[in-house]
Amino acid sequence: MTDPAPFWRAKTLDAMTRAEWESLCDGCGRCCLHKLRDEETDRLAYTNVACRLLDGETCRCKDYANRRKWVPDCVKLTPKRLEKIDWLPPTCAYRLVAEGQDLPWWHPLVSGRAETVHEAGISVRGRTVAERDAGDFEDHVVSWPGKWPAKARTPPVVTNRRRPG
Repeated sequence: MTDPAPFWRAKTLDAMTRAEWESLCDGCGRCCLHKLRDEETDRLAYTNVACRLLDGETCRCKDYANRRKWVPDCVKLTPKRLEKIDWLPPTCAYRLVAEGQDLPWWHPLVSGRAETVHEAGISVRGRTVAERDAGDFEDHVVSWPGKWPAKARTPPVVTNRRRPG
């Protein structure tokens, strides 16, 4: 007998429960980096400037439940809004599932461990500048949030070495 497909393969984003929807977030923090959009070309540029509520170590919001109180333009992601958003990184689970792709090996729902998102180089841990220290955001344009890190593409080889007893 085969195991049932995980919810992200079996359900549409609209059909997910709130808990399932929230669990899709891998905790990378990439969506919490400021982005710049050129008014003339509509071109998007990522920065390494973190939202003031982003915890640089955990890569999670410091006050998720009340984030819009502190950051009024924080986007509450919904399946409907997802259709119009073009700034989610290519590694984002919401984007991947919406595009009909599976979750990668490092996603906590697949690996069973929150740390794999950091181990795979997906998270923003150790790579951000605080808003208050950034100065001109244009000076902090980076490309990595819009790319897949090489080590995130292939799962690491796991060996179980036992000593003869």
